[in-house]
This record gives sequence, structure tokens and C-alpha cells, in this order.
Amino acid sequence: MSEQPKGWRLAIWLWPLLCAGVLSACGESPKTTATALAIRGVDLSMLERVEESGSTFSEGGQSADAMRILQRNGANLVRLRLWVDPQDASGKAYGGGNLDLPRVMRLAQRAKALKLPWLLDLQYSDFWTDPGKQFKPRAWASLSDAALVKQVHDYSQQVLATLLQANLAPDYVQVGNEINSGLLWPTGKNWADAGEQVGGFAMLAALLNAGIQGIRDAEQAAGGQHRSQIILHLAKGANSQTLGWWFEAMQPYKLAFDIIGLSYYPYWDGSLDALQQNIQTLSSRYDKPILIVETAYAFTTENGDRLGNNFGADSAASGGFPATPQGQQQYLQALRKVLASLPDGKGLGYVYWAPDWLRYGGTWATFAGMQYLHSGGNVGNAWENQALFDFNGEALPAIKELGATR
Repeated sequence: MSEQPKGWRLAIWLWPLLCAGVLSACGESPKTTATALAIRGVDLSMLERVEESGSTFSEGGQSADAMRILQRNGANLVRLRLWVDPQDASGKAYGGGNLDLPRVMRLAQRAKALKLPWLLDLQYSDFWTDPGKQFKPRAWASLSDAALVKQVHDYSQQVLATLLQANLAPDYVQVGNEINSGLLWPTGKNWADAGEQVGGFAMLAALLNAGIQGIRDAEQAAGGQHRSQIILHLAKGANSQTLGWWFEAMQPYKLAFDIIGLSYYPYWDGSLDALQQNIQTLSSRYDKPILIVETAYAFTTENGDRLGNNFGADSAASGGFPATPQGQQQYLQALRKVLASLPDGKGLGYVYWAPDWLRYGGTWATFAGMQYLHSGGNVGNAWENQALFDFNGEALPAIKELGATR
């Protein structure tokens, strides 16, 4: 992320002081008894595409459905991302699983058949979003600010209404994905580079409130019997300056959300000690439970396909655990202890990202997708060495940690 506006530097410096009088987590960790984690989830957004590629899964040499293997090892939540229209004007798919609403509904139906709750990740884009890219859907690109706010409401309402009508109500809904720098750029970007015209936090709040209200309106229209838990999801889970700056800036807008969702990858984001300090501060200061909605760790530094991996030997050095099947398992054990240390059960748990993305299970982006992202690079899978299955689809030891609650 680029440097935040100068006006927020004071907030960054004041963050440790603000929380010092609220919770001992800014200094010493509170003395608590570890509690069971309520959520041990898996993001299976790639699953259909992996299966379409011909890849198969097994445990103990016995072939089985990946979702079923994960469930019987303790996974109790499925997370699925949704893009508005993940193809170009000529119909060429963007890749990354091609997560349009029909595909998401098929995967949600599979989760429901296994009695697994699920989490809907509304990304409000046609393709990948994160702090470095939050592009508007092509069909929304020319909308005015007011029309874009209305579109976010109407789209959110329509998606939820469709799911409710199909008896596929999500238990959790993310309004945006890794929204540290806002969403729907530049309208909903919350900070500006030199000379850049952006909407700022006020417009970001208007868009988020519109999405939340759209979800609530759909639920009310369906009789009000179902209420999804709303998650606001940010990246850099161990970075107290970034997250403190963001949440303090959003305080005046009174967003009606239920859970703080964070991405945490130790080789990118910082130590587990830093994560623990930050989530203790956030959960206490804002009285919200914490869910790590994205995390992963490698079982090898070997590469399984023609695209280089995100996790290499340097990542193992910074991540703090060996890139081995045992090291991957040790990481999940350590993460579980950090989350379980939060008082009052506020450490809800974690969602393991792409445990099913085998080496030939679809590309992160097609060339059409790269054009949408204004990006270059090669096609392939940069994640296969962080799955919970080896390159041949056999379950790894770390999969057992999904059933460990303490």
C-alpha cells in the first residue's frame, strides 16, 4: 500500500496510546483460559475449476470429494467469493475460478448438502480485489457517485434475494474484500496519491452502508427469518498501524457490522505475536469478534507447475515455520492458540485459503483477466504448495488441524 494521507499520520502515532488505556493487549497479554474455536473454515472458491481440470483428491489413498474430506477432518465453514461478471465483453473468462453467481450457488448447494454453513465474499468487482486493486465492474464503470451507491445496494439485495429464494442463505457475508484502500476505485478509494481525486472515507462508508442495507432489505423482504452476520474484511492482520488508522477513520460513520475479518499470512504480514497484540486491541476497542478469513502456509518450497509460487525459501524464513508438511501443521496449531487466547471467545477462528487449489487446477488469471487487472505475468497456479493436499491430491497432515478446537 502507498503511504496514507498526512492527516492520518497523527492517528497512526496515537493508536498505541489510544488503546493503552483500554486493553492490556497493547502491552501485556491478558491472562485468559483458551477457548474452543467456533470456526475452522476453508475457502473452496476454486473447487469446481480444479475438478474441471481433471484433478482428484484422496485421503489415505482413498479417492473422495475434497469438500467431504475437509468436512470429515473438522472443517465447519465454506467461504466462497463472488465476482459480478468475470468475463470480458467477448465472453472470455478471466480465470481464478470464474466465480459468477451460478457457480457460487452450485458450490453453496454442495456445502448445504453436507450441512456446512457458508460465507459469501462479495467483492464488488469482475475479478480479484485486494489493497492494490479494487476495479469497478465493467457494467458499473460510468455510473455517477449516487448511482454507484444505489447499484451496490441493489446488487447486494438481488444476490441475497436470489440465494434466499433458492434456500441457500449465507450464514456470513463479507461486504468487500481486503478493503484497506477502499473499493470500487476511484469513487470508493479512501486515500489519494498526489493529485488523485478519490471519494475518501465518507464515500467508502456510503458504499459499505449501501451493501449492508441491501443485504438487510433482502432478508426483510424474505420474511426476516434469516440474518447473516456481516463481516468487514481487511488485509495485513498483524499491522496495528494500518488497521488502527482504518478503523479509527471509519468510527464516525457507524457501520452496522458484526465481525472484524482479517487476512493473515505470516510470511507477508508479520509475526504471530504481532497478530495477537493487534487482534486483542481490535476486539476490545471495537467490541467485535475476530475471524481470520484468509490464511495459509506452505508444505514445500517445490514448484508444481510452470508458474513460480508466492511462497519460496525466503517466505519460510520470514514465516517462522519450515515449509514442510509438519511445518504447515505447526503453523495452524500456533495460529489456533493465538485466536483461542482472546477473552470471551472473541477469537472466532480462521478460514484456510484455497486448500484445494492443486497444481493444474486452473490459472490465477487468463490473459483476458490480466487485461482487466492492467497486469502482466504468466498463467498458472502460484498457490499449489500451500494447499492442504499434496501435488497429487493426497491429504496432508495439517488437514487434521481443522478438527482441533483447542
